[in-house]
Amino acid sequence: MRSALAVLSMLLVAGACSSETVSAPAVDVASYRWTLTVDDAPWGGRAGLRVVELDGSLFLLGGRTPRESTIPGDSDIWADVWRSDDLGRTWDAVLAGDDPAPWPARAYFQAVVKDGAVFVLGGQDFGLQPNPFCALLEQGLEPPPSLGIDPDAPCPEFLPTSEFYNDVWSSTDGQTWEQMTGSAPWQGRAGLSAVVVDDHLYVLGGSRNDDASIIGADGPQRVYFNDVWRSTDGVEWELMTDDAPWEPRAGASVVAHRGAIWLFGGEAGFTCEPTPGCEPPYFNDVWRSTDGANWEEVSPAAAWSPRPGHQCEVLGNDFVCFGGFGLEENPMDVWFSADGMQWAELAAPPWNAATSDDIRYDFDSIAVDTEEGPIILTFGGDRETFDFGDPDNYLRIEDDVWRLAAPAP
Repeated sequence: MRSALAVLSMLLVAGACSSETVSAPAVDVASYRWTLTVDDAPWGGRAGLRVVELDGSLFLLGGRTPRESTIPGDSDIWADVWRSDDLGRTWDAVLAGDDPAPWPARAYFQAVVKDGAVFVLGGQDFGLQPNPFCALLEQGLEPPPSLGIDPDAPCPEFLPTSEFYNDVWSSTDGQTWEQMTGSAPWQGRAGLSAVVVDDHLYVLGGSRNDDASIIGADGPQRVYFNDVWRSTDGVEWELMTDDAPWEPRAGASVVAHRGAIWLFGGEAGFTCEPTPGCEPPYFNDVWRSTDGANWEEVSPAAAWSPRPGHQCEVLGNDFVCFGGFGLEENPMDVWFSADGMQWAELAAPPWNAATSDDIRYDFDSIAVDTEEGPIILTFGGDRETFDFGDPDNYLRIEDDVWRLAAPAP
């Protein structure tokens, strides 16, 4: 007997796609369950990483690993490449350690596959600058509450600052890389989105400059983007719009489906003032475009809560969205929809989480077709909070691979 959610999914597919050709098989998403594929992967705990599938292999790239440090955001940034030929169960280092990739180490970038090649785009690294709040503390003044700095604790001497990239790199095997351009016409940014639709590679949204919750109020103001660019080769870029109708944002999830770009959620700031009790600048809207220039608002507010750092994938004909960051607590839900308007919630929380503390953000995921049907795999992720005084905060980082799949027959 089919579950009610599965029937709802099939009805939504029929209604949403009456004028479009749908070739993907129907999937009973409501029956899907989470299982741990591997814990303690050799690439180690990290967030802001990217994973792509190329010629049947998975390639894991870059990201950040927090250090045991009193400096907010202090991290090791990676320029490595790892490969798995068994859906994430085992991994081999392609480029790592003393032999890293030629592109500068980065996190919160994008990686996509087009024409048999992996493209790496944008992102940020990590640097340090003197902490402007130490002088305030010496004068008896208190820093903003969002920084989580204890006025009675020693002041961290440095705060992070980043370089934001607008370069593009390409590889057909993960081993040999070619720089397509060192400076694309779109501004350097992190938290950007990228997707391939038809013969075009699209870049949209993102931000530059570190958030005030990390760098301090006196740092450079964080800038958010809602421009859209496209390219056929990663070298020459065409501006489709410099002001899309959706609000400027970073940390959105974007997928290609039915010949269109679909955008879900994101953020225009990590925190809000005063905390707690304020509404953080997060989004749960859904937008669609076939060319990056003209956009249709599919839903101004989906059933799932506003969030950044989440992921959405396509299983059969359904969107599946899960994970992400919440200012008070991370959201413990998985939602699916055939049209981006009507959503149903899976019974099981992501990663079989027991509490919101188990929910991660800034992980990566990928939908893969297997002989048993389509599945979703997730990799790594972050569970850090803004409590920078917590000595164990840097340990809230994941090094595992999970699978969301139909139960074995």
